[in-house]
Amino acid sequence: MQYRTLGRTGVQVSTLALGAMNFGSIGRTTQDEATAIVDAALEAGVNLIDTADMYSDGESEEMVGKAIAGRREDIVLATKANMPMGDERNHRGSSRRWLVTALDNSLRRLGVDHVDLYQIHRWDPSTSDEETLSALTDLQRAGKIRYFGSSTFPAYRIVQAQWAAREHHLSRYVTEQPSYSILQRGIEAHVLPVTEQYGLGVLVWSPLASGWLSGVIREGREITTSRSAFMPERFDTSLPANRARLEAVEQLAEVADEAGLTMIQLALGFATAHPAVTSALIGPRTLDHLHSQLAAADTALSADVLDAIDAIVAPGTDLAAHEKFDAPPALLDPSLRRR
Repeated sequence: MQYRTLGRTGVQVSTLALGAMNFGSIGRTTQDEATAIVDAALEAGVNLIDTADMYSDGESEEMVGKAIAGRREDIVLATKANMPMGDERNHRGSSRRWLVTALDNSLRRLGVDHVDLYQIHRWDPSTSDEETLSALTDLQRAGKIRYFGSSTFPAYRIVQAQWAAREHHLSRYVTEQPSYSILQRGIEAHVLPVTEQYGLGVLVWSPLASGWLSGVIREGREITTSRSAFMPERFDTSLPANRARLEAVEQLAEVADEAGLTMIQLALGFATAHPAVTSALIGPRTLDHLHSQLAAADTALSADVLDAIDAIVAPGTDLAAHEKFDAPPALLDPSLRRR
């Protein structure tokens, strides 16, 4: 396992980090299975675990807490808040009112007195940067969080938050967690230049592109991944964007074969090759998944392989731009762009 400094924090984190979204009902993972995955990941040198309050309605945090009991100090523990937690309209978002409550709930579920990294899961257009940063700064000063970061923020909001922190003399976001893979490279054009400019650590999620780059999705095979069961539209190969992904996957498989790599090694090696990326989050549902992903821990792609990838999916290109989560709200909600 390799390690990199998380932005300018001085904290050393593994280049592959364990994402716990599949712990609990989402991934149908039991506590014993989750604990075994955590055990194996830590044994392999992974030292960053990332979860969120909304993963399986808090069940993921509970499972992570039980799995790391007794070894908390050896782990860089990260969680997130902002997404809806129930039907109550104020049990979501980035207001001080909710973040203070959400963090206490997360600490209780995790069974810890602080988290190392607390992330705002999505940009909340209804809450000012000053409101959110002020609450996070107070929580940091109270010792409940060590650092805080953003997740899936558009580039201009990352910049705005940095300026708001400076203007109001508040602590700033030190990390960003965007989606990034060979098939979704849009952040190379906007987000990564900004994170490099401001010295943010970058923890990328979905480096296997929701399973498209796992090696099991190929031309002529029925797609039966767990993700395709509840997101069938993302894997319907009659749709142009999915057809483009499948065509790219077939070409990438040839590149991987010629380089003597699995598709997973190619995908994770690509994600961690960018100098702006600190770690790639892997989200295994089983021990077998974990071991196949850990095999990429020391993968370093040659310039020839990276050039071949660029020829298949151009830098800065998203093959499924409609699946991005950082679009301005007015692009998604017609009422916000019409008088």
